[in-house]
Formats: sequence, C-alpha cells, structure tokens
Amino acid sequence: MSKNTAIKNLIYSYLLSGINFYLTQGNENHIISGRIPLYQGRDINRVLYISGVALRLAKSHNSVPWEIANAIASHIADNCGEALLVQTVAPGLIHIELTHDLLAAWLQSVAVGESKSSLNFIGIKSPLPDKGERVKSHNPSRLFSIQYAHARCYSLILLAHREGLIKLQEPLSANSESWHLGSLVVTEALPWLNSDRQLRLHHLAESHLIMQLVKAVDELECAEDAGSINWEKTGWDLSQAFEAFWCQCRIWGEVKTNSPELAQARLGLIMATQSVLRFLLIVKLRIVAPVDL
Repeated sequence: MSKNTAIKNLIYSYLLSGINFYLTQGNENHIISGRIPLYQGRDINRVLYISGVALRLAKSHNSVPWEIANAIASHIADNCGEALLVQTVAPGLIHIELTHDLLAAWLQSVAVGESKSSLNFIGIKSPLPDKGERVKSHNPSRLFSIQYAHARCYSLILLAHREGLIKLQEPLSANSESWHLGSLVVTEALPWLNSDRQLRLHHLAESHLIMQLVKAVDELECAEDAGSINWEKTGWDLSQAFEAFWCQCRIWGEVKTNSPELAQARLGLIMATQSVLRFLLIVKLRIVAPVDL
C-alpha cells in the first residue's frame, strides 16, 4: 500500500505546510516537536478531521490559540483549491472536511485501483503477508464474520458483472482470488456524484460504511505503532458496517431499474470494502480471504 491512499496522510501534509508557514511568518526557526495531533471526527454525515495543534503551539510560543489556528487554516484553504473545507472552532481547533468531489475520488481509487483513479492514490492490490509480524490469537467467530463479509462482497461483484451493472476484464485469471476485483473493473469512473456534485451515498448505513473504510485505511497506513492496532477489531467493525449496509441498501430490483447510477455507486462501495477486507485478512490477520464459503 502507498501512503497516498490514506486521507489522513493528505490532511496531515496540508496541516504540516500550514504550520511551517505560520512559524516562518513569525521568524521561528523550529518546528513543533512530536507528532502533530490529528484525529477523525465522529460526525457520520461527513469525513472530518480535527487538529488541536494550535493549542499546543500557543503554549510553547506564548501566543493566542485562535490566532494561530486562523493563520494555519487560512494557509490550508489558500492552497488546497476546492478539495477541502477548512474552518476554525473555539478555542483554537482546526476542522478540515473533505468535499464530496475529493471523497468520490478517494472511493474510486480504493474501489478500482491506481490505473482508474483520477488522483494519484494507489489501490490495494495483491498484498503478501508480513512474515515478520507476530501472529496473535484471534476470536474464531469474528474472523469468520470478516471472511464471510469478504466472500459476500466478492460474489456480489461477480453477480453485478453477470447482470451488466459493471464490467470486468475477461476472462478472469485462474488465480483471480489473488486480486481485489475492483482492480479488474473496466470503467473510467463510477457514478459516485449526482448532477449537483453531491455524493449519491447518503443513507445512514452507507455513510457508516464509508467512515469505517476511511478509518481502516488510515489505521493501515498512518498508525505510529502498527503493533498496537487491534486488526481483528478493525476488520470486525468494517465487516459489521458492511452487513448493515447490505441489509438496508438494495442494489437489484427496483433500484437497478429506476436508479442504475445509485446501484453502481453502491457496488463501488462494495468493491472498496472487498479491497480493504482482503488486505486486512491476508496481510494483518494472515489468513485466507475466501471468495466463497
């Protein structure tokens, strides 16, 4: 996996640039020590990151947090184009929210891989287990749930291909289970956005699944100590979010007939889920990612 896949890394780079700008403006010759505080917000209706770096800088630089936050936020807003929405919140927090355009591009990259993405993200493809990582004991029922969710995603993608909702490269290779199926999709872009440039996926279960995907990829790529992450819990949370999505958000029948773009966007969400689940199973949990059960 590439660090360019995680949204948190993108936000972090803009935040670091803003901090450097602030320190330079103040003729400071040193950067903030330690890791810059940045965490994902809990608002399920948007992908939001929050940083309290201005509060830390205020203590070490004898300045007002609100003024520091405003300076950093203004620099980020001036340099991110229309990809991010930036604002300051008292007493000195910086809120950075993804626009629907950027979120759609990220979903596309995770769902179908690098070659089909409109951004320079790298899809999750053909991982090999980290043989140096110590295997921990796991809960068999939870592992089965994660494997079951992966197999369900895989079968749904193949069914969508057979019914013409998406098109895969043909023929599939004999070892096609070594791929995430999204990397085999023949399409320039899935219809994530409607005519108003808003994400089609706004059902509560869809939003929850997207949040879990963002969280999982952030943990896979941004964790300071990967050994401290409970990968079984990460996979379990993602699999449960997928199950809730699948129970509440239909693809076939009336949805396929009357809203084919919505059906395709939901399939894209399934492809992204299969990709991340597969990586977690093979690389982090070091067990098979089954294509059927």
